[in-house]
Amino acid sequence: MNKIMKTAISVDMLFVAQSAFACDYPSRVDMPDGVTASKEAMIAGQKAVKAYMASMDEYLSCIESEEAAAVVALGEIDEDTKRQREEMFNKKYNAAVEQMNLVAEEFNVQVRAYKDINR
Repeated sequence: MNKIMKTAISVDMLFVAQSAFACDYPSRVDMPDGVTASKEAMIAGQKAVKAYMASMDEYLSCIESEEAAAVVALGEIDEDTKRQREEMFNKKYNAAVEQMNLVAEEFNVQVRAYKDINR
């Protein structure tokens, strides 16, 4: 089997595996405005951020499982295809972690603004 055919089969298997598992990317939370928000709104925002982080952790676990299952379904693949899959997975995983960090930092900014206003 030539390299192009193996790559085409790998891509097909990737789409089949993704549709079978289909990890849902969590929606970004609405952030309270620390300058105008009430204490209750800030607490609600904190709960929403915690729930978002838990959902993102579930998403990360899901994509890890999804990738592992896809690799098993593919069987033996050439090193180039394996490397490409690893790079794609790492980009997807790292982007989700980066989004989690951004949400946490954005909430921290709003907490600091709330504390500055309500001293």
